Amino acid sequence: MDFREEFFVRPEHRLHLSHIDPGYKGDHDTEKLAEEQTAKYHASIGRLQSVMAAQKEHALLIVLQGLDAAGKDGTIKHVFSALNPQGVSTVAFKEPTAVELEHDFLWRVHPHTPGRGQIAIFNRSHYEDVLVARVHGLVDKATWTERYALIQNFERGLLAAGTVVLKFFLHISRHEQLQRFKERLDDPARNWKISEADYLERERWNAYRHAYEDALAATSTRHAPWYVIPANHKWFRNLAVSQIVASALEDLDLAYPAATVDLEQIRRQYERALEAERKGE
Repeated sequence: MDFREEFFVRPEHRLHLSHIDPGYKGDHDTEKLAEEQTAKYHASIGRLQSVMAAQKEHALLIVLQGLDAAGKDGTIKHVFSALNPQGVSTVAFKEPTAVELEHDFLWRVHPHTPGRGQIAIFNRSHYEDVLVARVHGLVDKATWTERYALIQNFERGLLAAGTVVLKFFLHISRHEQLQRFKERLDDPARNWKISEADYLERERWNAYRHAYEDALAATSTRHAPWYVIPANHKWFRNLAVSQIVASALEDLDLAYPAATVDLEQIRRQYERALEAERKGE
């Protein structure tokens, strides 16, 4: 099963999130089987990250979006744990600061995009400016509509610089969200995540759904695709995201660069050093 095709948001096609089952798990009947497959994708991702870092021709940007408790933090923890931390940056975009608001909405995002050989993960992103800003009436319709084109141009520029852009909307049901809110109440280790704003934003569920439907359909392209990931089952979410990321890296046909030194000369130096060590020199 190719999740890239199954969950891809077709460009300019009307998206209806209510028609997509957030509890979908395909033909994966057991969590154990899914985790075994996920482990294979993790190994592939880790291996390909190493090659990409050495080659320095490509970069990877992961965008994670979703309503409160959709699992953005969990996805980062479970899907990208296989990565070498030296080549990864994670940025959580919060409410814009006063300085950020003095600039165009993409100003605060661009410095965090990955350099060649690097991977960046956005926990929320530049899409907040066509989601939260729209739902809360911070900008008018003409402004958030124009931003769709600006975002596409921004992502097209990243592509031209060698960056692969993968965008994931983690799709959960209202009931699942409420269950996860309860887990935060019951688990002292998660109490810190509780916010009164969670429940206030929940009252805007339909407004956010419409905003996501419009934004994803308007900005999903083959070069910067959106994927709607059924995320009620965390283990299936991890499997789907892992497969898509691994497949995207495989498509790059990555290869380690050739050595920049004379290997035969280096081998001779090694043999002389080894011989000297044997003689106690």
